[in-house]
Amino acid sequence: MVLEMAILQVIKGEEQNFERDFAIAGQFIQSIPGYAGHSLRKCLEEENKYLLLVDWEKLEDHTVGFRESEVYLEWKKLLHHYYNPFPIVEHYETVLENKKHF
Repeated sequence: MVLEMAILQVIKGEEQNFERDFAIAGQFIQSIPGYAGHSLRKCLEEENKYLLLVDWEKLEDHTVGFRESEVYLEWKKLLHHYYNPFPIVEHYETVLENKKHF
């Protein structure tokens, strides 16, 4: 499993519109083979800062499967105009994981 991570700086005042459009765009990414889930988290300290986490089966599911797909063009059209600056996207693999179960 590979975790894609991006810090999204949304243009101030556009947060509500971004969240609305992101909910729509989430449907696009879910259609890609190798997609395993995602979450969008809003920063508590900066109201226009978000953290996007996407789980992929393998790196190429994101870098090739998604980024070279037709649905990526729709994703881009809906979301890319909200970012300033444009986000840096990084990928991580798990080395150690501990979770508390309730």
